[in-house]
Amino acid sequence: MEDEPAQWPIGRLLAAAARAVEREWDERLRAIGLPHAALIALDIALRNGPTGADVIARTARVQPQTMSRTLERLERDGMIERGPHPADGRRRVVTVTEHGRTMWDTAKHIEREVLPDDPDLRRRLSAILAGAGPSRPDD
Repeated sequence: MEDEPAQWPIGRLLAAAARAVEREWDERLRAIGLPHAALIALDIALRNGPTGADVIARTARVQPQTMSRTLERLERDGMIERGPHPADGRRRVVTVTEHGRTMWDTAKHIEREVLPDDPDLRRRLSAILAGAGPSRPDD
């Protein structure tokens, strides 16, 4: 008897599918010079507008030191700029550059190619992450 994915427990199937998608996406992101962690930081900075590195780290659920390294690389590669906070000179804010926005747009296009949006899958995965468990098709 072959080990068919259709027969796997749902947890194994979900984990294997997630790894397969992540491998493909990471490979394609690396090909354009944008690590996955950098894409997450760009996405958060674009959604929040100019914001502090601490907010980006907290939103990404990583340690500030980890995010600092990611932001250093993004700044070195011209995808973000860090400048003084307009209201608090002791703080710095992260702003996405035009180059960063272009890279983000390219990455979003790659994401849609790797895994096209599926509203039902999105709803179900969101429910799992929210702790509600999988929702039923008749919900």
